[in-house]
Amino acid sequence: MKITYRRAVPEDTPECIALRGKTRENAFSVEQLMELGITLDSWKTGISDGSLPGYVGISEGEIIGYCFGDRKTGEIVVLALLPEYESKGIGRALLNRMIENFKALGFERLFLGCSSDPNARSYGFYRHLGWRSTGIFDDADDEVLEFLPAQSKEISEE
Repeated sequence: MKITYRRAVPEDTPECIALRGKTRENAFSVEQLMELGITLDSWKTGISDGSLPGYVGISEGEIIGYCFGDRKTGEIVVLALLPEYESKGIGRALLNRMIENFKALGFERLFLGCSSDPNARSYGFYRHLGWRSTGIFDDADDEVLEFLPAQSKEISEE
């Protein structure tokens, strides 16, 4: 299985939106995304104007995962992966690309919202990679985790 990674382009948006509904945990349908104000046009615009930089993972010509962040705040907005590609280092590789991107932009602190349920895959995933709880919960009742790129060792993609 060969996976390639590249920066997301506006034309990736329809495939990214479709993939979001196929994830194992925290899946969102097109309708649920629209309720949150996330539409095909808003996502495309964010990629186009650079406010929503991201990376995609591709296998056999299909997007199998992605990671996007908010360029203004340093928030990792979403990391999504098709279930059959979990536990292969792809999510970590996508996240590392966003971390490096934000580090190059001068961010000293990154953050994201994560399930506070220890049984959720994301709970252990981010903590294992050095993300730490802030003790704060966001409007979606997710726990806010932070990451300090300058104080961490590089995360291996192996």
